Amino acid sequence: MNSSHTPMHSSQPSEPSAWPNVVVIIPFYNGADFIERSVKSVFEQSVPAHEVIVVNDGSRPEERAALDALAERYPFRIIDKENGGQGSARNAGVKASTSDFICFLDQDDFYLPNHIETLAAAIPPGDRLFGYVYADLYEADAEGNVIRTGVIKEHATHPKRNINDLLRNDMFVLPSAALVSRKAFEAVDGFDSQFMGFEDDDLFLRIFRKGFSNYFVDKAVTVWCIHTASTSFGIRMIRSRFKYFKKLTEMFPDEHLRGRYYLRDFLVPRFQPYFVNHAIESIKNDDQYREEMSAILNEYGAMVLNNPYVGRKKKLRLRITLFLLNHCPPSVVRLVGAVTKLPGIRSLRKIYKT
Repeated sequence: MNSSHTPMHSSQPSEPSAWPNVVVIIPFYNGADFIERSVKSVFEQSVPAHEVIVVNDGSRPEERAALDALAERYPFRIIDKENGGQGSARNAGVKASTSDFICFLDQDDFYLPNHIETLAAAIPPGDRLFGYVYADLYEADAEGNVIRTGVIKEHATHPKRNINDLLRNDMFVLPSAALVSRKAFEAVDGFDSQFMGFEDDDLFLRIFRKGFSNYFVDKAVTVWCIHTASTSFGIRMIRSRFKYFKKLTEMFPDEHLRGRYYLRDFLVPRFQPYFVNHAIESIKNDDQYREEMSAILNEYGAMVLNNPYVGRKKKLRLRITLFLLNHCPPSVVRLVGAVTKLPGIRSLRKIYKT
């Protein structure tokens, strides 16, 4: 049902009435330094949005005041809510809107001029189970200086066709470069607000599982600005990664009779390097998150060690890793990390990576 076919359309935008109604939703949290750039890009689209909603997710009063000043120059609607993260802010924006199709934009990113036109033109006529269409992005720094003009094709397979691929790898379907049907969004109850990171993978995975189609446009439509203040970095992302891992283990229990071992074959290879390396770095630095990172790794380890289908060798390496990280002081962990980088014994680093 999921397809890569993209219908051919004229390169020139038709009359506005011929285009579908699209709402653009921008979550805002203390982002006054970036929000004008984002909003401006929406109102410079070749095909205009039917609605533009900025959701203030519990920002400081002075940051909220910046929205009022900006709204005097751009006709967008402001919705206020208590802080709950991007997922809950996006849900609030969708609930307050009426358009048939939904585009999202993070406050520190911005659209290329043909974002809505490109994605809306790729909606297949007659597809009653249309879920979403997504495209590529430019990667840029905080100031919007472009680093590369293609991102997602380097990291995943597109469009999405196989659940195994969706479990084994990050999806690289970014909300800021996607157009989602309201029907599909509401069918899965929107974003899972427990996540402050990985809420996008979770949403698009659930839309896929409901049988909705997805399409990929091999063209950049958004500039994705990555910097250390963005939500891609920090402790909230690490916590969300573990929450997402646990949700996936619940959604996809092993099926021995069908030979499907989701934890062993897909989730362990995907997530274990992150959990191990987060713990190693916290211990090496002896930082404030050391106990939390160790607790996450130990909980993860217990889940893997209790799984009957994970092999003995993998379990042995994991037990060694847990023992070393639970009993060695930071100085020893730093020493082991340095020593295992030396030629000839680099293979020992597999203890930390598998």
